[in-house]
Parts: sequence; C-alpha cells; structure tokens
Amino acid sequence: MLADEVVFLLRPRGEGWVIDATVGMGGHAEAILNASASSVRLLGLDADAAALAQARERLARFGDRVGLAHASFGRLADAAAAGGVEHARSILLDLGVSSWQLEQSGRGFSFQGDEPLDMRLDPSVGETAAALLNRLPEPELARIIFEYGEEPHARRIARAIVRRRPLARTGDLVAAVRGTVPRAAWPRRLHVATRTFQAVRMAVNDEPGALRNALAQAPALLTAGGRLGVISFHSGEDRIVKRTFRALEPAGFAELEPSPCQPTDDEVRANPRARSAKLRVLERLS
Repeated sequence: MLADEVVFLLRPRGEGWVIDATVGMGGHAEAILNASASSVRLLGLDADAAALAQARERLARFGDRVGLAHASFGRLADAAAAGGVEHARSILLDLGVSSWQLEQSGRGFSFQGDEPLDMRLDPSVGETAAALLNRLPEPELARIIFEYGEEPHARRIARAIVRRRPLARTGDLVAAVRGTVPRAAWPRRLHVATRTFQAVRMAVNDEPGALRNALAQAPALLTAGGRLGVISFHSGEDRIVKRTFRALEPAGFAELEPSPCQPTDDEVRANPRARSAKLRVLERLS
C-alpha cells in the first residue's frame, strides 16, 4: 500500500543502497527496484521466514542487486552491517502485517477463522499469544489492550479473557470480546475484535520496542540526502515516529511534510486495510 508514494519519495536518484527493513513478500522492494537505476541495490529484512521466502522468489529476477536476511527491523544496524551496508540512500519501515499473514499463515493473526493463537512474526522465537493471554495478570492485559489497541472496553475484555482461560484458538479470543462488548458499542467499520487482536499481536512481537530501536539506529545509516520512510497503522506508532522525527531536527534532519501521506479514496476502496496507513518521511540534510 502507498506504493506510488513510497516510490516517489524513497526511490534513490543515484547509486547506493536501499534497506527495506520490513520487506515482507517484496511488494515495495519490487516497486523501488523497478523505478531505480541498475546501480541501486536493496537489502531486505524480515522476521517472518515464510514471507521472506516469497520475497526471494519475487525478487529473484533482480539478481545480485538484492540481498535478503532473516532479521527483525529492531536489529537494523546489526543486519545492515552483516549485509555489508555502511550507508543507505533510503530506508523503509512498513509496520503492518500482510494480507498473506492475516489470511494464510495459520498463526492466528486474524479473527476471521479459527486458528491456533500464535501471532508470532517469527515462529522460532518468543512466547505465543496463547501463552501471553493465559499468563499475564488482568491489569496488564487491560493495559496492553487499551494502549496498543486503543480499545475503550479494555478492562472488561481483560476480565473476560481471565475468566475464559485457558485460551488456545482465535475463536476463544473472539468469543471473549463478543461476549463482553455491548453490541450497541461495536464499531461501525471494524470487527469488534479488531483492536484486541492488534494489541495482542503488538505485545507478542514487542512491535513498539522494535520500532523505537529501529528509529534509534536508522539515522546513522542514512547518507546526506538520504530518507527514512515509516508506514504506520496505529496512532501510538505514529506518535512515536512523529516525536522521534521532531527530536532529530537539531541534528540535521527534517520531516518532508508536517502531515503524513495517506491513501487516496481509490486505494482505500480497492484495499480497505489501507484506510489507517500513514507514511512519514525524514530526510538527512547534512
């Protein structure tokens, strides 16, 4: 999503490296490489090995212009060094999960089916969503659901989760939310469990922590005139990006526009999941 905007704002105008730190299935990477000179190379990172395998197939035609690594964007500096990248002309962070992860990964990212409550972007490490939901005390669950999901009924949902333990499948979590939130309070354009699923996924993968780490590491990797683009889908993430960009201004950086780029009406009609996307771009001036 926001592919045209990403290409226009982050495509290098000369030779050098691009780092797609959340390469996923390779959509943004392919668009950037198609629009760039053959001297532009791309390092793609992703915590999800299955998505990375699809990106490798999709980007194979670019040959040695592309390097891919199984790594979280929270370890951006280490992954860049391991990939031989000292400086980059552009860096992209797309903080959303892909349609494939939601619909076909079988890891419980979506409330639409009945799958194991996993939600790990990298299934080889960390705690599953089920383990987290069955372990955390009620006040901590309420904090996560409210802070990461901006769910006004967070306390009631947390109480229902504790009462329904042990939870094992996505259907268990959906039932906890459905049975708690009054139907009159269900959001109009969202499934009633959307915010809770988002919050749990963010907690399982420590997405806010990874974002803060990446934003701390990315500026030093940019060349003069280099740009960092971040696509966020959550107001809390956007606040982190906005505040970080502003804090970097005295060090010779500037956000291209004070307001983020957002999808056009046509893009939202074609892909409703794009409706909350916001793209902010930071440029290194010196």
